[in-house]
Amino acid sequence: MAARLKQKYTQEVAPALSKEFGYGNPMSIPRIEKIVLNMGLGDAIQNNKILDVAVNELTAIAGQKPVVTKAKKSIAQFKLREGMSIGAMVTLRGDRMYEFLDRFINITLPRVRDFRGISAKAFDGRGNYTVGLRDQLIFPEVDFGKVDKARGMNVCIVTSAKTDEEARFLLRQFGMPFRQ
Repeated sequence: MAARLKQKYTQEVAPALSKEFGYGNPMSIPRIEKIVLNMGLGDAIQNNKILDVAVNELTAIAGQKPVVTKAKKSIAQFKLREGMSIGAMVTLRGDRMYEFLDRFINITLPRVRDFRGISAKAFDGRGNYTVGLRDQLIFPEVDFGKVDKARGMNVCIVTSAKTDEEARFLLRQFGMPFRQ
């Protein structure tokens, strides 16, 4: 069974995009290519166990094991050496990506305290959208009892859209709650 948002894309979103922007070729219609979840852990320099906890939480959230990211440069002020583990990230594609986006839009974002929508200005100029989250407790997959500290993360939605306007229309069709 295909993901619900994938079916919605083929049946509703792609025709709406084609009508709105006048695409002649169906392959030129913008689509979501991947979603990247990134969790930076500066505290992992002193304590490696923090990294293991973060990897387990990201695994529960994304449904696949994240990659541990390493420092590219040494920075003396932060006591950071090249090659030290300082974060975790996971890239979602295909059905897992659509399942995550569905859960993110319909379950996770409404759980944010005092939620009035997300900013429509967080596009990068090339049609990609990034949301910064303050803590991982808004995801229902994370066990509240096992969390020792609230850690933030970035959710980057990479689209094949050429402009921010096309990407905004694409995400709005999926149900992304943008602020007015």
